[in-house]
Amino acid sequence: MQAHGDFDVKITPQRADNPDAEAAGFARIALDKRYHGAIEGSGRGEMLAAGDGSKSGAYVALEKVSGTLDGREGSFALLHSAVMVDGVPRDWSIRVVPDSGTGQLTGIEGRLRITMAAGKHSYDLEYTLPTD
Repeated sequence: MQAHGDFDVKITPQRADNPDAEAAGFARIALDKRYHGAIEGSGRGEMLAAGDGSKSGAYVALEKVSGTLDGREGSFALLHSAVMVDGVPRDWSIRVVPDSGTGQLTGIEGRLRITMAAGKHSYDLEYTLPTD
């Protein structure tokens, strides 16, 4: 199945819990998203990044998406990772965390792709759900 739409994201830098991570130049960032389209709901998460993201660096993140997906209510988690080279994401991978689905999204599997154009974020989620 395919799901498409857009989202708004607010990122908020957080204080590092670990002084060694801060000394190493890692940034901790809270994610707050609002999804529109096939996904109607919110995403909350946390990112750990190396580099400032303006030119080169990398990030990993976990995000919990809650709301409806094609009319099915529930939630699921996403695992993000990417490398940034000269301001362009490479090796960008966003996967549904196995066994993270709840409610009518129990058993969901899939991959999400993000596109950024003209300052706007959109998503394409390719997913499967178990059949009854």
